[in-house]
Amino acid sequence: MSRKGSVQQKVPCLFVTAVKEEPSAKRERQPFKVLATETINRKALDADIYNAIPTEKVDGTCCYVTTYKGQPYLWARLDRKPKKQAEKRFKRFLYSLEDCKEFVWNIEEDFKPVPDCWIPAKEIQFSNGNPLPDENGHMPGWVPVEKNSKQYCWHSSVINYDAEIALVLKHHADPGLLEISPVPLSDLLEQTLELIGTNINANPYGLGSKKQPVHLLVPHGAFEIKNPPALKQNDILSWFEGCSEGKVEGIVWHCNDGCLIKLHRHHLGLCWPIAETYLNSQPVVISFNRTKYDCDFEPKSLFHHFSKLDGQRFDRLKDIKFDA
Repeated sequence: MSRKGSVQQKVPCLFVTAVKEEPSAKRERQPFKVLATETINRKALDADIYNAIPTEKVDGTCCYVTTYKGQPYLWARLDRKPKKQAEKRFKRFLYSLEDCKEFVWNIEEDFKPVPDCWIPAKEIQFSNGNPLPDENGHMPGWVPVEKNSKQYCWHSSVINYDAEIALVLKHHADPGLLEISPVPLSDLLEQTLELIGTNINANPYGLGSKKQPVHLLVPHGAFEIKNPPALKQNDILSWFEGCSEGKVEGIVWHCNDGCLIKLHRHHLGLCWPIAETYLNSQPVVISFNRTKYDCDFEPKSLFHHFSKLDGQRFDRLKDIKFDA
């Protein structure tokens, strides 16, 4: 299963949430917590959540594959954000107790510039030809990842535009086994994926090392949860805390109408990251037939290293090591 198209601007939580103040966290940037109540969100019910497919929420940074310069390209997430003064006005509006109708943006003046190649996410709304910010005051969008990009070096490490392939982590045909293999970028067109690895979000999966970073792409919806909990808060809490399959950042439900519904461990007051995750403890095999590709991979590239490991199996994803 893979997520087609673009990022859903605001993925609703499974449960109705409530804000709880944290007096001990006054010095923190966010002195409150958003916690789930026991009431299922109306949006989830309208999307037929009881017949949705639950998948692991993977902790990384969102990417997108679409055409650029006439070929499939990986795009990095780049939200267009308001300038400092506009952001202050917006926050004052959010925290005001007045019953205001809605905040009015000056699209041309209020937002920071973005590269000319920036494109808005597909589901973003427009007014008079201009993309409109979401409820957080951001405009979700994408920029293409160029070969050898310095700003997006970890993104560029998992793609090879000469061979037109990407390094992807997915399920192997054998149950209970993961696979890392090169996948044609053309097979990933119009899909969103998660980039995970050594230098992404403090590396919750323990991949690679500072000396030898490891990064991989995971298609959204790739890891379906086989034994999901019932859609009750206590059942989900028990699943997160007492089940090996529950050692994940959260759950994303893929509904039949294309809607996504999520639940993060934080919504239930649970910690993330955790010492051992379900993903990094699974066995993995490397499938990389180098003879299929005409180009030479650079000696220090992930493609070169993984091609040398073709056919090798590791007991756990986090055990992957390259020869010195």
